[in-house]
Amino acid sequence: MPDLNATTRKKVTIQTLRKLYEKGEPITMLTAHDFPSAHVADASGMDMVLVGDSLGMVALGLENTSEVVMDEMILHCRSVARGAKAAFLVGDLPMGSYEVSAEQAVASALRLVKEGRVHSVKIEGGEELAPTIKRITQAGVPVVGHVGLTPQRQNALGGFRVQGKTAASAVKLLQDALAMQEAGAFMIVLEAMPSEVATVITEKLRIPTIGIGAGNGCSGQVLVQVDMSGNYQPGRFVPKFVKQYADVWGEAARGISMYRAEVKSRAFPSGEYTYPISKEELAGFQKTVDEVFQET
Repeated sequence: MPDLNATTRKKVTIQTLRKLYEKGEPITMLTAHDFPSAHVADASGMDMVLVGDSLGMVALGLENTSEVVMDEMILHCRSVARGAKAAFLVGDLPMGSYEVSAEQAVASALRLVKEGRVHSVKIEGGEELAPTIKRITQAGVPVVGHVGLTPQRQNALGGFRVQGKTAASAVKLLQDALAMQEAGAFMIVLEAMPSEVATVITEKLRIPTIGIGAGNGCSGQVLVQVDMSGNYQPGRFVPKFVKQYADVWGEAARGISMYRAEVKSRAFPSGEYTYPISKEELAGFQKTVDEVFQET
């Protein structure tokens, strides 16, 4: 288990990630949406922290990621940047911020870097976005591609469905990933596809892949932090590929229930949680109250 009190580790850069990839060491990525979630991810040793537009569903209470707007992404990216000092930061370009033109996409990417303080942007789609990715990288902004299940396009995909289950669709995923690579993407997220397909795509690329619901043949893995940490009440939907490593909901609910009970019984705050005053000063205060504020 990482030492959360350890001294600040060396900053993770694209070169760091490239070396991990070349060594065959899996790259760790986790989402964060605010200062506390970024701080714990960074202190726990994550190589990369992703400010995904999933924050719309897990932090803002929205129905899907498509509702997230650019100003919200910038606000949350800035919060995460304050908490994650060593990890390499990636921010999602939200739906509507890059589809109109390459110029729009470049402007959005620059805003996310300059105002949101991330190190790179992630963009969902396929080979149709190759020209856009090329323009963004030419502007000096590193790009992470995202193929497979692309949540921003879930309406066009018929919902949150596994991709690449037929030979033709699997070939299309490979073509999309290759096109993004050739356009300048330095990494590709592969979401919700058979592990065998993701493994082949990983083998055919010259850049790292990060899997989410794509098996362990990828160059690394990412999960949504609130899902894997168990932040929500049992029974809430989580994707099949999520393994829950903690029970934040259970611990929080237990603590809050104890707090409520102790407040109701006046057990809290006890003396150890209050500030003292000397007997002499208290007597003086009481005397003044009796003399000045006596009832008339």
